[in-house]
Amino acid sequence: MFIKNTSMNVEFHNIIDNQMSVFSVLNEEEKELLKKNSTCTYYKKNDIIYKEGDKPSGLICLSKGKVKIFKEGVGGREQMVRMAKPVGFIGYRALFAEQNYLASAEAIEDCVICTIEKDTLFKILKANHDLSLSIIRSLASELGFSNNRTVTLTQKHIRGRLAESLLFLKDTYGLEEDNATIKVYLSREDIANLSNMTTSNAIRTLSTFASEKIIALDGRKIKILDLRGLERISELG
Repeated sequence: MFIKNTSMNVEFHNIIDNQMSVFSVLNEEEKELLKKNSTCTYYKKNDIIYKEGDKPSGLICLSKGKVKIFKEGVGGREQMVRMAKPVGFIGYRALFAEQNYLASAEAIEDCVICTIEKDTLFKILKANHDLSLSIIRSLASELGFSNNRTVTLTQKHIRGRLAESLLFLKDTYGLEEDNATIKVYLSREDIANLSNMTTSNAIRTLSTFASEKIIALDGRKIKILDLRGLERISELG
């Protein structure tokens, strides 16, 4: 279930006026044009934002919440290919390539998504070279990350893959006020899909890390007790 709301000024502000956003290079007239041609949508946890094979209608911007992007593999097994946080974009590769989505996106907690209408975005991109360059940089950074993840998921052993995934989650979402608990609570299956391993292997390796006092487990909460130790496991692969 989701609720559409076209007058969520706060959400538009998060996406378009935020100084950390690629849209910070736009002038006020261009920003207002984007806002007038955008729609914000509220998604509940576990809602599907788009499915593999869908056609993009605009640039999807994450204003609040957390999202996983995953692809269904052999035997219906999911492979998580990316995690998104505010104020990030999802699905933009398909939009700019003029292709259908190659993966699906799902809210892993309640989210607000703002979608900028395609034709308006492209009109501004053609007129504002700074925005075009900002988005190219974003795409290039994402490509670099994907290349590194490919090496990690194909060359590291199970311990190295899981350690790298936990560090990735820490770097992406940060830590709770205790400066130790990772600020995202994934199921064991999601952690396995992120690390390219079976759920049973993920559960077993997490338990091993806990027995080694590298991490502490409390349901879906994962607390990092020995950051350097976790980094060493990741580095050794």
